[in-house]
Amino acid sequence: MKKTLWLIAKLIGVVGLLSAGLLIFWLFTLKIPDLKAIDTRLVAESTKIYDRTGKILLYSVQGGVRRKVVPFGDISKQVKNASVAIEDAEFYNHRGIKPESILRAFFANLQSGSYGQGGSTITQQVVKNSLLTTDKTIARKLKEWIIAVRLEQAMSKDEILGWYLNEIPYGGNIYGVEEASQSFFGTSAKDLSLTQAAYLAAIPKAPTFYSPYGLNRAKLDERKNLVLERMRALGFISESEYTTAKAEIVTFRLTNDNSLRAPHFVMLVRSYLEERYGADTIRNRGFKVITTLDWNLQQKAETAVSHYGASNEKNFNAKNTGLVAIDPNTGQILAMVGSRDYFNTTRDGNFNVTLGQRQPGSSFKPFVYATAFNEGYTPETMLFDLPTQFDTNCAKDSTKCYTPVNYDGKYRGPISLRSALAQSINVPAVKLLYLAGITDSIRTAKSMGIESLGNAKEYGLPLVLGGGAVSLLDLTSAYGVFATEGVRHPTEKILRVEDTSGTVLESFTDHPQKILPENTARLISDILSDETARAPMFGSGSPLYFPNYEVAVKTGTSDDHRDAWVVGYTPNLVAGAWVGNNDNSPMSKKVSGLIITPLWHEFFASAVVNRPVEQFTPPEQTSPTLPPVYRGHWNGGVSYYLDKISGLRATDNTPPELRVEKVLQQTHSILYWLNRQSDSQFQFWEGPIRQWATGHGIIDETEAVIPQEFDNIHLPELAPLVAFSETTNGQSYRPDDKISVTLRDLGSRFPLAQADYFLNGGFLGSIKQAPFSISFKLSDSETIQATNELKAVIYDSVRNQTTLTANLTAIGSPTNSSPE
Repeated sequence: MKKTLWLIAKLIGVVGLLSAGLLIFWLFTLKIPDLKAIDTRLVAESTKIYDRTGKILLYSVQGGVRRKVVPFGDISKQVKNASVAIEDAEFYNHRGIKPESILRAFFANLQSGSYGQGGSTITQQVVKNSLLTTDKTIARKLKEWIIAVRLEQAMSKDEILGWYLNEIPYGGNIYGVEEASQSFFGTSAKDLSLTQAAYLAAIPKAPTFYSPYGLNRAKLDERKNLVLERMRALGFISESEYTTAKAEIVTFRLTNDNSLRAPHFVMLVRSYLEERYGADTIRNRGFKVITTLDWNLQQKAETAVSHYGASNEKNFNAKNTGLVAIDPNTGQILAMVGSRDYFNTTRDGNFNVTLGQRQPGSSFKPFVYATAFNEGYTPETMLFDLPTQFDTNCAKDSTKCYTPVNYDGKYRGPISLRSALAQSINVPAVKLLYLAGITDSIRTAKSMGIESLGNAKEYGLPLVLGGGAVSLLDLTSAYGVFATEGVRHPTEKILRVEDTSGTVLESFTDHPQKILPENTARLISDILSDETARAPMFGSGSPLYFPNYEVAVKTGTSDDHRDAWVVGYTPNLVAGAWVGNNDNSPMSKKVSGLIITPLWHEFFASAVVNRPVEQFTPPEQTSPTLPPVYRGHWNGGVSYYLDKISGLRATDNTPPELRVEKVLQQTHSILYWLNRQSDSQFQFWEGPIRQWATGHGIIDETEAVIPQEFDNIHLPELAPLVAFSETTNGQSYRPDDKISVTLRDLGSRFPLAQADYFLNGGFLGSIKQAPFSISFKLSDSETIQATNELKAVIYDSVRNQTTLTANLTAIGSPTNSSPE
């Protein structure tokens, strides 16, 4: 018996030693995180994206987590004590773990058959939340105990508590006591009241259950009172403080889901930040990003889109809308609405239509017109709006025929480039693209910001009617070049990025580029803001018109009515809007850019009232020396001048105001007057024009209609013969002496009609009745000199003229003289 017992004891000893050895071996093989990482580990802190003021929070990154890390000294003593009281009353006495709690949890787990009980101290919670995974295994729990002990050796109690308070979750995307203080109470963690601190200590046990906005507010109040009781029991607060805090009513700030404002813009910014700095950095480094967004304008944009979105869908089958506004002088994006509702997944609401590539329709025309103006064409240049076949292979292959039509199905015959652009007439635009050149027009558009375009072979002449795909953002930005008189400012989203220490990592720097000649940009702005020029198509007082502002506007509609556009600008604001369907399905038939203009007008009208009123600089006048077709004459390329009075050929002596230009009636296309008769398009343009002329009874003239005689009433020898009626030359006068002058006709060929008088270059008056008398004083001159010149310009009845002068000497002290 004794031998058996001894064998059993020996076996138990061997098994125990083996078990102990295996346990030791297992413990040594556990992968424990390096404790050195604790000193260098960075607590994840949200990157926050703000509007341009730096005050309106648009979004907090890190997967939606909002967190603001603050020093231990910036946390209220009340919330420190409240957290210790409810979470770990012996925090300042233990060494990271409490053995009795561990044993209690061990036996509880044995009974339940799980590992749900942990007996965690605050130190263990820091380890669990910061350095380990959340899986519930014996191995992970052993690691937690070991690291907790080591952490207590490496850090002070205050450091551990500070770490805990900066990491702890408070529900939703709110992490850390500072973020919770701001979100719930609108105050910082250092300024929390006792009651507020008790609430913040009560929530982390079960943030969703104890949410102040949920269904368990009464339970939250009970737990808040429990926190106060624990604080009183531990001597952290007095009885009177306990009573007062328990009775105090605390109001939690209302929530209205401000976690994501201006969502499409924010996601554009976030994408840029992650590409530049890395996704992990943006999630965890707590950057402060000040964007270019104007929150007031953004709200106006969202309101306009919301206001018209439903009606556009109902009336035109247009389910989505986008709007973007930019400061053309900086390129800064001020507002961006990428869909009617970012969160509407049934309409792909999170897709940013301002970045999508769509056909711009006629809104592309200004880039072609600008190219033409660069090459010498003028707003007065005349083209014919007639049915025209542009494909030279049409006769051989009917599938290649290209005969564009105008929106209203009408043709206007001869029309100026000003009227053609203002009224968005298609046929002249196609002709102008041919004249300006497809390659040059693409180069212009690309240089202005439409970088999505390919080469000329991809498009052909339909390019001018929107054959190439563009984004609303790029199109709006490119129009900004017109607003700034030819200077491009690249699109910008960010004003400044700071790290948690306030160091500026990047800031806005403008990079202006001169793209267009000033006069070209001015010409486009002058045409697009010309209410009279566009009225025949759009009517007077349309949504394109602003009574108190100069606003340049262009609309566009793509083929098959899939897209409707409008882009408009002043010298300090440019805004574009689009309406259509994300799946590229067509809207209702015969929609036009006008379906989007009411929405755009509402936004633009509300936006410009808070911006400086600026006028466009007028463009240069068209040179009178250009060929007639560039100056508004459609009916010929040979001009001559007549004297309005005699009807004879004008000469250099004919007064300018009496010269009348006449054009020899010869109806041809502009290609004829550009000496491009050998051009492949010549007959395609010329034929319809000749038919139009015949149909209107217009007969070409020959040079025989030009008078052969020249103006014979405006000759030097026929100038008026006159003299001053009394000798004034060289006479002396005081400044206030009255001086009277009349004229004598010495035998002029034609009756005298007018005399204009000047003293020292200053105008005295115009007399149109004989004897053409005038009275004046030397003091009437702004500058009295020692010798003063009196000049008279005399005209006869046919505008021949002559000039008389006399010198008047000043004596005495002038009462209103000025130094020379």
